[in-house]
Amino acid sequence: MIEIISQGENITTEFKQSRNQISKDVYESICAFLNRNGGNLFLGVSDNGNITGIDGDAVTRMRVELAAALNNPQKINPPLYIVPDEFTVEDKKILFLSIPESSQVHRCNGRIFDRNQDGDFDITSHADLVANLYIRKQAAFSENRIFPFVELADLRDDIFLRFKKRLRLQRPAHPWIEMEGLDFFRSSRLYQKDYSSGKEGFTLAAILLFAKDEVILSVLPAYRTDAILRRDNLDRYDDRDDIRTNLLESYDRIMAFVAKHLPDPFFLEKDVRISLRDKIFREVAANILIHREFVNAFPAKFIIERHRVFAENANRPHGHGIIKPDDFSPFPKNPVIAGIFKEIGLADELGSGIRNLYKYVPLYANGSSPELIEGDIFRTIIALSHENKRKKRSLPKNATENATENATVNATVKLSALQKAIISAMQKNNSITYDELSSKMKKDRATIHRNIQKLLQQGIIHRIGSDKKGHWEIIE
Repeated sequence: MIEIISQGENITTEFKQSRNQISKDVYESICAFLNRNGGNLFLGVSDNGNITGIDGDAVTRMRVELAAALNNPQKINPPLYIVPDEFTVEDKKILFLSIPESSQVHRCNGRIFDRNQDGDFDITSHADLVANLYIRKQAAFSENRIFPFVELADLRDDIFLRFKKRLRLQRPAHPWIEMEGLDFFRSSRLYQKDYSSGKEGFTLAAILLFAKDEVILSVLPAYRTDAILRRDNLDRYDDRDDIRTNLLESYDRIMAFVAKHLPDPFFLEKDVRISLRDKIFREVAANILIHREFVNAFPAKFIIERHRVFAENANRPHGHGIIKPDDFSPFPKNPVIAGIFKEIGLADELGSGIRNLYKYVPLYANGSSPELIEGDIFRTIIALSHENKRKKRSLPKNATENATENATVNATVKLSALQKAIISAMQKNNSITYDELSSKMKKDRATIHRNIQKLLQQGIIHRIGSDKKGHWEIIE
């Protein structure tokens, strides 16, 4: 932090004194950084690099104001999610924002700003500079590539209607709900103008989200997401889903594969039962679809092995090595696609996915943290058990052992005769219903339900799939 400040202002660093309020040029600088190469913005530092600090009672108010303004399209459009960091330097409070380079052209109060060594410049009235900015963005971010010969007829109406239905459930008053045809695609930046050729058309993002499968594979012949189960047959696989369809259906198929093959241990968060499995793997599924470099022929993979889940996807890295939640700067790889996922509740704000993984994976994976490795290939590794011999440990009161430790748990849990009989019946017929168990055991349904819940909480059994079409699995 001190080292960056000591180097002074430059094309990627800007100081604002902002002692007790945020001046309008703060947002102009943010807009310029987004449109150029990203950068570091310090509030509470004078132009010459002196630490002036922010008044103590103004720090919290300014943080809230910044976060709200950056999510307001009337201020910054398209909006973005950035939370300022608070630091104490020389016993004075400063705010720091790490601004990423964006794939989009952003406006501040309706004006376009760009940046060079001398600061921020309003280029709105300079048509050639604006055109060059759009060209640079389209060349740098593959999701913006334009395909002028793709037509509305090449898109799937059923996927568009499903998207609208999901959007209505998440945001009933969203303006996109009433938009049809090109109005929606222009508003969502899925239909753009190529400023190098003057042609307009659907972008690669639009094709990946809504196009027919044959159109997607014509544009990207190597496009594929492999979901693989490899527990017993290590040379090949035990189950596989070769996914070559739009991103919205791809997400659903990955999550269905997860539900089919991974346990969902009982867990309470603030007295509410949540699915640890879904909390974790929705982030993994979203990552390999949203933050992927699609023009790279490397296929995305989601592999369930005996002791771990392993995911990888082609990447355009902005750093290399292990990612930790306390020392990484989130960078939007495909912000238009990410925005679509976010609006329908399939993804969270930029950066929150990493924090969610570090929060929930240790509860699911016997205390192990996830491994997130940034490089040309982005890799995510989530342990399902430790390879080495482990000592028995205490879990939080509201968590249970996951499936990989249940052999130890089963040996120490005292089962009633009825619970043993239920397990035996499930082993013989893993699709047996509550009513069938009630009849077989000559017990009322409430008693059967109560004992099954105890077995679920102890991690001795778990349910795979829905109540109607799923089945039981005994953890041995």
